[in-house]
Amino acid sequence: MDRRQFLLGGLAAATLGAAGLVSLQAPPVPGEKKAFAGVSADERRRKRFPDVVLKTHQGRDVRFYDDLVRGKTVLINFFYTNCVGEALCPTTTANLVKVQELLGKRVGRDVFLYSISLDPGHDTPKVLNRYAKGFGVKPGWLFLTGAAEDIESLRRSVGFVDPDPVRDRDRSQHIGMVRYGIEPLERWASCPCLSSPKWIVKYLSWMEPEGERPSPWPPKGPARPVSL
Repeated sequence: MDRRQFLLGGLAAATLGAAGLVSLQAPPVPGEKKAFAGVSADERRRKRFPDVVLKTHQGRDVRFYDDLVRGKTVLINFFYTNCVGEALCPTTTANLVKVQELLGKRVGRDVFLYSISLDPGHDTPKVLNRYAKGFGVKPGWLFLTGAAEDIESLRRSVGFVDPDPVRDRDRSQHIGMVRYGIEPLERWASCPCLSSPKWIVKYLSWMEPEGERPSPWPPKGPARPVSL
């Protein structure tokens, strides 16, 4: 199954209010057990992500881990402003605008949204700023660019990688997923980017310390877990 087929499956599920939920304790890290043996929780969390320097759509320099992720609850996706194929990226952005609306005042306070460009050569801060304004994005959501090698390192660390190297290099086949997590609790998961906005918000809420998960779990209704 290629990514288009997977996305269409996710879209159909979202339309029915049954988007797939992919649960992970943390983004996979090659050689993780060996690399993290004997290290503190703080060190382990820091090692999961490259602390690369990125530039926001507002022109500010930020470090991915120290400034954007550390100690925060976040939603992350990768995109192109000049998306090809099925125009997945603008559709995803429009969907996440609805997620931001549902989260309300939490965005920028205790929940943060990050959209990272996969085409840093084209997607300059000026281009990203125009893109964000075009969708009516509110504070608390950053569109980010940076050096191509840093973006690639970040993409892989977050887990947006196709095991087929040919598809992984195919721009029209980029993964239509949103990664969300609570960094200090090391709770991470993903779902299709076109899941119903209300379900994306629910998925995030279930991961929170006081979050109420459906009973029985896994649920028989809307949110069906997907095993990796």
